[in-house]
Amino acid sequence: MYKRISAALIAAFAVLAAATGAVAAYPEKPIQLIVPYGAGGSTDVLARALAQVAPKYFSQPLVVVNKPGGGAIPGRVDVARSKADGYTLLFGWGSGEDLVVPHQRPLPYDLFKDFETVCRISVHSIVLAVPAASPYKTLADLVKAGKSKEYLTASVSTKGASVDITFLLFAKAAGIKVTTIPGSGGSDAITKLVGGHVDFGGGHPSEVLPHIKAGRLRALAVALEQRDTSIPDVPTFREAGYDVVTAGSVKGVAVPKGTPKEVIAYLEKKFKEVTEDPEFHKIMKDIGQPVNYQGAEEYKVWFKQAYDQFGSLYKSLGIETK
Repeated sequence: MYKRISAALIAAFAVLAAATGAVAAYPEKPIQLIVPYGAGGSTDVLARALAQVAPKYFSQPLVVVNKPGGGAIPGRVDVARSKADGYTLLFGWGSGEDLVVPHQRPLPYDLFKDFETVCRISVHSIVLAVPAASPYKTLADLVKAGKSKEYLTASVSTKGASVDITFLLFAKAAGIKVTTIPGSGGSDAITKLVGGHVDFGGGHPSEVLPHIKAGRLRALAVALEQRDTSIPDVPTFREAGYDVVTAGSVKGVAVPKGTPKEVIAYLEKKFKEVTEDPEFHKIMKDIGQPVNYQGAEEYKVWFKQAYDQFGSLYKSLGIETK
């Protein structure tokens, strides 16, 4: 009997040693950074910025893999169902598909049961802007116009998404009526705005900054607690007297549930090192995206708070997406 017990213990230790060795050797091959959106978007651009600087800190390269389509859900499904070994990461964890969409319809996975948080890289504010030729120079001007009109029009990328929610929250806080006009995406919404087809509109800094620099748009406010470092001259809604603060678009990293804690700790540490690199900061400044790193535990708390906030706003504003 003792021989059988000893043999079982030896076998168990062998399995444990093998598993420990596998974790200690991680990573042994390139790590896929799954971007569930098309190339050229803000999430893709940021992922490639990370991949560019990562070789300084990661012992294996980060390979950006775009998996667009299906409202960015299929790419998330692929990550959730992938092997939990640290070689398939979801980039964009905390975008509208995670914080807003689950309040609208059922998804083929559970956010809190099928994914594990690694870290947060950036938070993109939602910027309210007007065409350069607009008579509204400040948010106060826009509100004054809203009170004298039946309603104002605003271009948004998608009905019920974070930008739509933010503008409706602004309308409620300002006591004006706003009709949001959804487009086929962020670029379409900005095109309508630049063309002067709406009173105001906007999106994330990376979407509006090129037009601001070119003199086609004028930014009036951002919906963050503090000013967005990518457009520091633009005041917050709160500075203008309106309690409008939303999470915007968040760019974080997640892995499938069950990924070894040691692997998550390695990824968390290495991404932090990348976000502290001067080269990375310069790239982020050039693309109009701030660096807002949070480690796994801190980001989990922030993520849940943002998720609950959007759920509450979605219900209180009575948004219909059908």
